[in-house]
This record gives sequence, C-alpha cells and structure tokens, in this order.
Amino acid sequence: MILAESKGFSDLVGWPQGSVGPVETHGTTVLALRYKEGVLAVADRRATAGNLVMDDHADKVFALDDATLVAISGAFARSVEICRFLRHSFKYYKRTVLSEMSLEGKLMEISRALSNNQQLALQGIGVFLPIVGAYDRKRDEFGVYFFDGAGARFQNTEYACAGSGSERIRGVFEYLSRTKGPWSARPFNEVLGESLQLLDIASELDSATGGFAKTLPVARIVDRDGTREVPEGDLRKAADRFFAAKP
Repeated sequence: MILAESKGFSDLVGWPQGSVGPVETHGTTVLALRYKEGVLAVADRRATAGNLVMDDHADKVFALDDATLVAISGAFARSVEICRFLRHSFKYYKRTVLSEMSLEGKLMEISRALSNNQQLALQGIGVFLPIVGAYDRKRDEFGVYFFDGAGARFQNTEYACAGSGSERIRGVFEYLSRTKGPWSARPFNEVLGESLQLLDIASELDSATGGFAKTLPVARIVDRDGTREVPEGDLRKAADRFFAAKP
C-alpha cells in the first residue's frame, strides 16, 4: 500500500513554491490636520504583519526637529530607520552650517529618501508613505504635505491621510471642512475631537486599523512654540467626550 504524499496549502490551491515573500510589519492609518494655531498629527497604534496584529502600541508620529512632524504608514521598520536618518541629517546640517535647514530643503530630503527607497519598494518590501506637518519660520506659515512612493511631493494646506484605512475616510475630511468650515480656522480641541472620529471610522471599515477604546492613539502637534506630544490627559478627555456622544 502506497500512502499519498501529504500536500500543503500552496500545493492544493496551485501556488508556486516560494511565491510568498517575507511578511513585514506595517503601520496603518495616520492623518494630519491643520488647526488655528498649528498642525495636529494623529495615528492609531496598530502594527500588522499580514493578517496578524503584531503590536497595539506602535508609535507612528515622530518629530524630525522643532518645526517638522512626520507620520508614517507602511513598512514600519524601514520607515522608522529613514526617520532616524532624516532627524540626524537635519541636526547635522544645523550644526555644520549654524542655521536651520529651510523647509524646502527638508521636504527635498524626504523626497530623496523615498526615491532612494524605491528599489526596495519595487521588490514589494520596504514600502512606506509619510505625511508631514511643518512650520515655516521664515514665512510664518504651516503646511501639510504628502508623498508617493517615488518621492513626488504634494501639498494640502488643510489635511492629509495615509495608510490602509485612509481610503475609507478621504471624503469625510472634505465633508467636514465644507459643513464646519476650514480646518485651519478651527480651535485645537475641536479638531482633536474630529481626528478621533476619523480614526474611529477608519477602524470600523478597515481591519488593519486599531481603535482607541483600550489604547489611546498617538497625537503630536507642531506650532510656533515647537513640536510636542498632546498630553495624555487632554487626549483621554477628548476620547471620553467622543465615546459619550457616540450613538
């Protein structure tokens, strides 16, 4: 009696051997919003690898310097590595030239980093998309910027989002700005509450985006005084108000 050779799932469905590449840890939904005094960047804390939740405490918003925030989505390890490089690059420039790099220079450095990462991205690994909130001290202006995988830069003076849940909420940004007025004309507490509503919608429509019933999202701001994390107490109060008003 000859026993039939056991087959794996790939054999049964006809996938070629070795067709499944390495599974990366990915960050999910991030967004940036203007408010009256600056820019708010908010991100859920979930990091996924395929269909697995790897971490529910991932930090996906970083300060590159005192005037620049970046929120990352996509390949988590690669994006954190590039953010560290950019932070060092900005600091090195300031120490050697004795002057802060211009906003245009910073954005060009981010575009260059994405362009240099394109070879990995074309292989299906290391793909990440950042959004940037920045304050231009020379012009006394705030800006929100987003990029594609090749490093092309786009500007939206009001909002930007990226990650797996971003497609579900893109239209909501425009709806809220049309019904409640421009984001840049609204106070911080109001915009913070709206950002939580957007994250909640994304978490309900996208399985890779984490909610914030158990773990608060990460939130940072950049204003004329610099970059800093939103105090946990203020974030908790905003979350409590949101859940109390939620149907």
